Amino acid sequence: MRKTAIWALLLAILLPASGYIIVKYLSTDAVHMPGHYFEPDSVVSRTVNGKMSRDTIWHQVKNLRMTNQLGKIVTLDSIKDKILVVDLFFTRCASICPRLARSMKKLQDSYAKSDSLVHFLSVSIDPESDSVPRLRKFADKYGANHDNWWFVTGDKKEIYDFALSELKASIADTTITPDFVHTDLFFLLDKHRVVRGFYHQDDSVAMARLANDISVLTLERDRNKPSFFRNFIPILPVIFLGIGVVFVVMLLLNRKKKNTSVA
Repeated sequence: MRKTAIWALLLAILLPASGYIIVKYLSTDAVHMPGHYFEPDSVVSRTVNGKMSRDTIWHQVKNLRMTNQLGKIVTLDSIKDKILVVDLFFTRCASICPRLARSMKKLQDSYAKSDSLVHFLSVSIDPESDSVPRLRKFADKYGANHDNWWFVTGDKKEIYDFALSELKASIADTTITPDFVHTDLFFLLDKHRVVRGFYHQDDSVAMARLANDISVLTLERDRNKPSFFRNFIPILPVIFLGIGVVFVVMLLLNRKKKNTSVA
């Protein structure tokens, strides 16, 4: 085999193989997904393409039945395939709650054209006082879009269990007491209602990170619905090698044809 053919073979193999390595390994951390907070509920094993793999089952926030500012009975289950931004407030609050509402309004405005991706939820921690009319008045005061920003009330015990046991608010903010779940935190939940972050409203860096994390989570693929092309990743080196061999064979045949013509 001539030197040119050897170099052609090496080039045909190394170029696509190098491309594969770069794409597979160097782009792994190109997008930094928000982490999973708190300990996983369990780890399970399953078979994928004949191979055993272990999946972490992260804590999924349970369903909550509520009444929103329009007087409608709503549930978390009714919010399908959306990222959730949650805060805890009450309408009589004159300290952090107005700031929470203004920040939430900015977030809602930022995703006005993508309201099918993100849902905003303000949960009253004073449900005995926060009637539907009060919630509606508060929502209107801050210009909320009632379709995808709900101000909700409900059973106090269920709401406090939701905040403490599901959002784990007292772990995220150690100043919280079981008797009064008052915090300036925003909680970010992914499409599976898994907590992916919490952010202090008074921290501008944290709020910028929240806006970024919302956008990044919209790009996250469902692990239960892998891409069709993902099945081809393990055999990409073989495919590239095959392409290189075909390229060299065609090159050699072409040279042989030219030599025959000259003769």
